[in-house]
Amino acid sequence: MLSAAISLMTTDSINANVLCSETTPELLPLWQDSIAAAVRRPDWEDCFAALMAVTDDAGEVEWESMHDVLADLAVHPININTAGQEDFEQFPFLTARQIEELSEYLCRYGPMRTMGELRLIESLDYMRRQLLQCFLYVGPPDPGRRPSLGEMLSRGRTTLMATAKLPFYDRKGDADGYLGYKYKHWLLYDYNYSGRLRFGLVASQDAGEPMFTAGNGQGYDYYSFYFQLKNQGRLDNIVLGRYRLSFGQGLVLGSSFNLGKTAMLSSQGRGAGTIRVHSSRSEADYFQGAAATLSLTRATRLSAFVSYRPFDATLNRDGTVATLITSGYHRTAKEMEKKDNTHATAAGADISWSSDALTIGLTAAYTRTDRYLSPDTSRDYRRYYPAGNTFANFGLHYAYRNPIFSFDGETATDRHGALATLNSVSANISRRLTLMLLYRYYSHRYTSLYAGSFSDGGHVRNEHGFCLSASWRPLSRLDISAYTDWSRSYWPKYLISRSSHSLDNMLSATCTTRRWTFGGRYRLRLRQRDNARKTALVAYNDHRLRLYATYATVDNRWTFHTRTDLSLTEYRERDRGWMFTESVTCRLTWLRLSLDAVYFTRVRDKFCSKECDLV
Repeated sequence: MLSAAISLMTTDSINANVLCSETTPELLPLWQDSIAAAVRRPDWEDCFAALMAVTDDAGEVEWESMHDVLADLAVHPININTAGQEDFEQFPFLTARQIEELSEYLCRYGPMRTMGELRLIESLDYMRRQLLQCFLYVGPPDPGRRPSLGEMLSRGRTTLMATAKLPFYDRKGDADGYLGYKYKHWLLYDYNYSGRLRFGLVASQDAGEPMFTAGNGQGYDYYSFYFQLKNQGRLDNIVLGRYRLSFGQGLVLGSSFNLGKTAMLSSQGRGAGTIRVHSSRSEADYFQGAAATLSLTRATRLSAFVSYRPFDATLNRDGTVATLITSGYHRTAKEMEKKDNTHATAAGADISWSSDALTIGLTAAYTRTDRYLSPDTSRDYRRYYPAGNTFANFGLHYAYRNPIFSFDGETATDRHGALATLNSVSANISRRLTLMLLYRYYSHRYTSLYAGSFSDGGHVRNEHGFCLSASWRPLSRLDISAYTDWSRSYWPKYLISRSSHSLDNMLSATCTTRRWTFGGRYRLRLRQRDNARKTALVAYNDHRLRLYATYATVDNRWTFHTRTDLSLTEYRERDRGWMFTESVTCRLTWLRLSLDAVYFTRVRDKFCSKECDLV
């Protein structure tokens, strides 16, 4: 299987945003050198892929959303000398300790002169330092003067990006089913002034979706508009158009990144409190309307939002909603019928108070849909799916941090009193070893349309479990991490007709040099499923092994990535698979070319002739 991706981008010089008349002459050459170095910074996709290669429990939608947002941050890097804690919290790969040490370093020692000073922050490993150099630059400190609207509109940076994916193969739907062609492409227009003023438009077309035909007269299948204004006195942030929200641990509002348990463990359970523009191609988990954050006092912040947006849905015969759909695909006539046929109005707020070590906040959200949600509850596992047309959630989130340990958590309830809670404790045993224990309890009755947090089943519902993880850095460029996660579901789930449990274990290691990255990961999941007669549960064991290596040339123009994946699944039959992937990427000033080649095999045979009941 072969595919190629082509990206074209044009953007103004980075110097337009970061140099100002208040910069002192003796410091200007240093910052100019730093800006020039930022242009030659390492490729963020290679660094992030190496850091996240240990995870495979996030869906395609989440990965695409993360990719789009990080690509946007790479195009619009942040001045580290004017960045606040909220800016650092945008990076999902940073832990609470790393954010705290970054902020403390800037407060204690003043502005950085070069990105090399990141080496002085002990908790930052080599790969995270490389990643931060992709999204940050060293510029002059904030002069304290608020720019005028005319200045922000005339001195910002304009970015225009076009990307296309060209597969060299045909899918079944391309020949007999899809209304559009097999090519995927999107456009991005963005205007940004130093992170204070930003507005833009994203247009996207998935492979197989019609364009100006078959009921789609608006051209692209998906558009996202956004406008953002920040740091205007007590008004910290205001966003109009499409945006995303995340507060606390995401048990009430977590429409931010949900890249699976491995990614969350890498950030050591750090909570969030952010409102950001939806500059992504993802058609899930966004809000549409207005959101704002106000500083009531130095320690107290109030965030509020209102939203009205469409949803895709499968309808019952009586016009009620059977299932909400978040894939965003509109490739066939049936998928087009489900497009935007349901709407939801939502509003809510979060108020939080923070001191040097302690953070406490309250979150509330209310939603009303124009169609009644009526899932098929004839099967037990669907009995407590979201039903009705009004939903309300309330949550208390809290955090305490010091240099030795940190505690993060949130406890939430819905309008019926069902409970969900997640709490984690992280301990810095030494400079190189960190342990974390995470506990969660999600009632099978708990309902939240916008929750997104740590879970084994992918939903904040019907789960009770513990997770112990460790991160060890025996050498400066060698990272070893591991976790074991035990969970139990007391109510039936899909393909599981009674109470069940699971055990998820993972061990990974990554070694980096200037040009090479080597890594490996082994994951073992021990779960349960119904037997053929649904009279008992039988074992469902899943083994996954991944080995990979990446090489980048000195100028980062060429990158070669080789990966081998092996899998073995045992459930009623033994399913074995092997896949080899080779990726080559070439980067020019205004053009990026990627070529992927994949070869895989799969073998199935009978696992056992007799199914045994599990106690």
